[in-house]
Amino acid sequence: HKTKQNRTYITNHYRPKRNVTFVDNGEKVSAYTVKSFVFLHEKSVGDPKVDMVTTVNIPAVAVMNRLKSMGFWVSSGVSMYMGSIGTTLFMTHTVEEMLWGFKDPLLTRLKTIKPDTDEYFGLMRNKNGSDDGEFVYHTGKQNYLDFGRIYTWKGEKMLSLWKTNQSNMINGSDGSGFHPFLSKEERLNVFTPDLCRSIHMRFEKEVEVKGIPAYRFTPPRAVLASGKNNPENEGFCLTPKNCLDDGVLDVSVCRNGAPVVVSFPHFHLGAERYAKAIDGISPVHERHQTFLDLNPTMGVPVRAMKRAQINIHLQRVIGFPLTRNLNGTIFPILFLNESVVIDDASAARIQKLLLIVTLVSHFPLVLGALGVILLLVCIILVIRFYQNKPSAKKDTSYAPVSAKVDDQDEKNGTYIGMTSVDKS
Repeated sequence: HKTKQNRTYITNHYRPKRNVTFVDNGEKVSAYTVKSFVFLHEKSVGDPKVDMVTTVNIPAVAVMNRLKSMGFWVSSGVSMYMGSIGTTLFMTHTVEEMLWGFKDPLLTRLKTIKPDTDEYFGLMRNKNGSDDGEFVYHTGKQNYLDFGRIYTWKGEKMLSLWKTNQSNMINGSDGSGFHPFLSKEERLNVFTPDLCRSIHMRFEKEVEVKGIPAYRFTPPRAVLASGKNNPENEGFCLTPKNCLDDGVLDVSVCRNGAPVVVSFPHFHLGAERYAKAIDGISPVHERHQTFLDLNPTMGVPVRAMKRAQINIHLQRVIGFPLTRNLNGTIFPILFLNESVVIDDASAARIQKLLLIVTLVSHFPLVLGALGVILLLVCIILVIRFYQNKPSAKKDTSYAPVSAKVDDQDEKNGTYIGMTSVDKS
């Protein structure tokens, strides 16, 4: 997009869980995650009600993309009408209108033909106060490794959007919590409704957040690799002759047919040709990666960074002269950066819990050490007791014994008797 100056718009994003209900004797729990956004004017650079942005005319591109299979004459008729109302390939609106919605003349016209058409368009339209549907999670009651794992989403155990069962699987948690005692070798699966699919993360490094040790998990390149480079992703390409390259995902199937393509910012972990096609695009791992910092003992996130880029796939559509110069460019529209860090009060509570866990886990060693110390103390006390106890001293004295007259047959002599005498 184009603006006169660089602009940054910051909002607080709240995601509380509502209607929390335990089911199946506490083995599962259902909940809705309600999303709300509050604009922080004092922390932002620019005013979304005033600042103008020029970008691709997304409603027009979406309409042309929907009509490309309906034949040349239908496309030509719609193209003529688009020209009569001044529709071009680009549009200019305020940031607020681009995000939260504006009335589009082309959509208004289509509404007269197809009444269920929404005549308003916005990248974040209807997101404020919305939810992604009912999730049912495992509580880990039977197996702690299942804690937080999704059982169903919107009443379904699998999706029906993609080509293969593997691609349609709802794997892992929603990213808000994981089972305790994580290992560095684990593959953490996360289901993201925004992508209409599950992704996975791998351990990257050890970090520390507010004194809490954590493992950093981040999506590897394989997550958004093309089917030819990662067979697990073959099912995400619904048009085998026009599969995209590494680093991008066509999500038009869950965006009402709009040619929306999702990637990491600046096509991070993507094919080099996508970044080279757009001026100013330069991927940097530290600035554009998505990651979760999880305490391995408890499995709770202490810091997270969700970074994504919304793109439009610009292709030539027969019957629409507006597209005659397009060559399949993946054009960036929006860069999202959602970050969260644990607050000080929660960090202090977790530190206390970790201390308790550490003490409990080392209790046998502590008990054994105390036993050895007590034994040594007892031995020392016994030795000192015997050393200090008064002892009876014995001596030997000699006392003369009077001469004893025996029979005459006995010899005369003097006898000396020895007897022990106690001296106290």
